[in-house]
Amino acid sequence: MPVKDYGVLIARAVDIRREGARNTPHYQIHLTDDGGTHYRAAVNVLSQLRPSELLYLVADDFRHPLTARLEGLPGGWNTLPPGPGGPNLDFVRGNLFDPAGMRTLPPDVEGPDNDLADLLDHYVKRAVADPAARLYVFGSRFGPEPAVKDKVFGFQPGNGVHDVHMNQGNSRRFRGDDGVWQDGALLLRFPGQSRWVGIFLAFQSQSWHTDDTTGHALEDVDGTRPAPSAQPVRIVAALVNPKGPAPEAETVTLLNASPDPVDLTGWRVVGRTGSGAPVPAAAPLAPGACLAVPLTAEAQLGNQGGEISLLDAAGLKVHGVSYTAEQAAREGWTVVF
Repeated sequence: MPVKDYGVLIARAVDIRREGARNTPHYQIHLTDDGGTHYRAAVNVLSQLRPSELLYLVADDFRHPLTARLEGLPGGWNTLPPGPGGPNLDFVRGNLFDPAGMRTLPPDVEGPDNDLADLLDHYVKRAVADPAARLYVFGSRFGPEPAVKDKVFGFQPGNGVHDVHMNQGNSRRFRGDDGVWQDGALLLRFPGQSRWVGIFLAFQSQSWHTDDTTGHALEDVDGTRPAPSAQPVRIVAALVNPKGPAPEAETVTLLNASPDPVDLTGWRVVGRTGSGAPVPAAAPLAPGACLAVPLTAEAQLGNQGGEISLLDAAGLKVHGVSYTAEQAAREGWTVVF
């Protein structure tokens, strides 16, 4: 079954604790919401399975339609219903970042700026020092436990968020936590800078091709993260807001970056929801060639931001991008990725 009580905590960071390189170390964050409720965010910095170092990616200037979906949520804990309809996170389907850009870091070692705890310090300590900054902690809630003091910061009742990492494609030992649209992450909002920072964590043992219903790793499929620039065909542009009345003639442009022709028979372009539009494949896409895919009614792109994914004939994700409302605002202009 998926992780319990999935949602997002919106609160101010007031303190941190580094647990060091123990068996299951965490980077602990003490937070308070506007109503004075205390929380602890337990962020994994080491895996129980080998290879133990976590994958991480920091989007230092995070721009994604997700941030607009978070605008109306109140401070404190927000339970998020399952599915793609809200601001839920999904590392595989949500096109939050390019998995090929993830790197590994040890949890906590001697010296400055050389481990995952140092990286978290760099951003979270800035948020602690800025009263206007807010953390958006996605994961699974624990507590409140009225008779229990928090084991790290001592407040009562015990209360907080864990599973602040990818929660799908797990090995069999942790398969019970698999699900879709329930990944954890840490977003930091600095209103004075009009800036969001996204910190995304995953375990090296997790698969990046997962079942659309269960989130389990797909059998007999290589779930390894794509290598940088390894996708032979990728989305390079989209005409999101064409001139003229609805229904608009929207298109998504594909590029074959590989040196070989690619047969696109059975491939589809899909959005966050919907069945998607078939890729016209009268002939293989030649090396270096582009193809404009006309979108059907089932794959129309919204002008308030969205996600676009390319799936192959087996339904496996090949490439994905996202665009914001600001990018879609200029009528007739093509968004270039």
